[in-house]
Amino acid sequence: MRELETLEEFEKFLKEAGSKLVVIDFFADWCGPCKMIKPKFEAMSKEFQDVEFAKVNVDENSDTAENQDISAMPTFKFYKNGSKVDEVTGANEAEIRSKIMQYK
Repeated sequence: MRELETLEEFEKFLKEAGSKLVVIDFFADWCGPCKMIKPKFEAMSKEFQDVEFAKVNVDENSDTAENQDISAMPTFKFYKNGSKVDEVTGANEAEIRSKIMQYK
């Protein structure tokens, strides 16, 4: 799974995904719930091969975090055709899975 390190890289990733669903995990290294959900998010990226997964470290890539109005971690944002379609705040695996099934 790719870590997007700049706003330009983030925008390019969304563009290259085209009509595929994109799920991005906005996380921080110091965030306990982020660490708990990380292996589950990585497992989902292997399970849902038709969905593009990536992550953004909000401390190292604050431009993207600010651009996407991230105020809590973890936040999972869902994009289609370059536009946000939904989001989940918090380490809620069931809700993340539900959104993937809804939009993929």
